[in-house]
Amino acid sequence: MRYVVIGASAAGISGAKTLRELDKDAEIILVSKDENVYSRCILHHYISNHRDVEALNFTGKNFFEDNNITWIKGVEVKSLNDDVQTLELSNGESLSYDKLLVCSGASAFIPPVEGLREANNVVGLRNLDDAILIKEQATKVKNVVVLGAGLVGIDAVSGLLGQGLNISLVEMSNKILPLQLDKHASDVYENKFIEEGVSLKLDVKAERLLLDENNNPKALVLNTGEEIPCELVVVATGVRSNVAFMENSNVECDRFGLIIDAKGKTNVENIYGAGDVTGRNPIWPTAVKEGIIAAHNMLGKEMIMTDFFGSKNTMNFVGIATMSLGMVEPADETYIVETKVDADNYKKIIHKDGKIYGAIIQGDLSYAGVLTQLIKENIDVSKVTKSLFDIDYADFFNIEKNFEFSYK
Repeated sequence: MRYVVIGASAAGISGAKTLRELDKDAEIILVSKDENVYSRCILHHYISNHRDVEALNFTGKNFFEDNNITWIKGVEVKSLNDDVQTLELSNGESLSYDKLLVCSGASAFIPPVEGLREANNVVGLRNLDDAILIKEQATKVKNVVVLGAGLVGIDAVSGLLGQGLNISLVEMSNKILPLQLDKHASDVYENKFIEEGVSLKLDVKAERLLLDENNNPKALVLNTGEEIPCELVVVATGVRSNVAFMENSNVECDRFGLIIDAKGKTNVENIYGAGDVTGRNPIWPTAVKEGIIAAHNMLGKEMIMTDFFGSKNTMNFVGIATMSLGMVEPADETYIVETKVDADNYKKIIHKDGKIYGAIIQGDLSYAGVLTQLIKENIDVSKVTKSLFDIDYADFFNIEKNFEFSYK
């Protein structure tokens, strides 16, 4: 049996490792454009000089040798022929498979802003090459614009802090991390970034990038007319799934990316998928779990994705730890919102009909354990008689004769 895995990030590595754990004798081949294994979540630590390339590796030093996995690195998959089960590679070779796990990830999307796509020194932050370019240019330029204040944009800003640069952060929303945080939690980060010298440009749009005669950036023009000087632009406004190699195959994709079911299966026999290539739930823990689930099902060992929240994020920028999950604002007035502010600590829970739909914890994250228990044990919070924020682990031992939880 030959298993082929495309991609060496979270989903691909976890999938390949699981395949080896489940099948000691199979041939396992991993193909990746990358020549290194690294965590995309911590690329900003490379930019900030806190880690070198080796320290970005989330596997063991001899991962491929120890797991008897053949790694074809620095090679891109150009096309898929699912009728004969082969892949055409950028090195001119054809690779056959018995079962295929697609974890090809996603690439940075450069929006169609005038001047942006043809300019030099305009880069995303999706792979190690991007981080290397940003790190190199940071020693040569004075003014940097980061376009987009989601997780990747904030990663970029965090990595560039303390390097003597004028950093401007441009965001269409009226707050940073708009998908992950509410206004209160966002304000905490905004105030800290301002303290660190970052210029925040919120609730604005990029109109065009002014270039010199050599196509190097000079300034970013906003819809307000303001011109922000810049010699380097980091674009963090979104990604596109890497599915182009499947265009002439029978594998179904939609506008987000590869379509898989709860078992990681695609519509084509023997082809599975996991991670960012699906364009859904693009966070590390989900990608890892999807890789594990797909690998199990590739061997006929049924496992189903049951995570109740695909949008759980734990972050720690400028020394402030935060966790958010599910909805960060109530969808309508039928939801109950409970908050608690205690010095630098902030807690918020959104629930309805006894079910928790979202939460934010900032500062002291110790309550995250209790919150996890509330959700994991499917506790009906409408029946909790004490404040949600006063619950501790001892409360989970109050079990009645009918095995229901009770709170005193």
